[in-house]
Amino acid sequence: MATRLLYTYPTWLGMGAGTRLVELAKRADINTLQLWCFQANARARKFYEERSFLAVYCTDGANNEEKTPDVRYRWEKARGGV
Repeated sequence: MATRLLYTYPTWLGMGAGTRLVELAKRADINTLQLWCFQANARARKFYEERSFLAVYCTDGANNEEKTPDVRYRWEKARGGV
């Protein structure tokens, strides 16, 4: 599994940069994208869910650096395209 980190610079939030990054990642030669998000980050969670990511696993945060509950999201490419 390859790890890639993609971030949107804070001043670009809400301007489409994150959407463009996600769409480019979805078009890559891969079938699955996975990411982690803090459970309390409602804005990010809404963003991912609106782009067809599904929450597949929640933690209490005991194993992450911040000790903050998080959630893993997953997106899978549909057969025949994005």
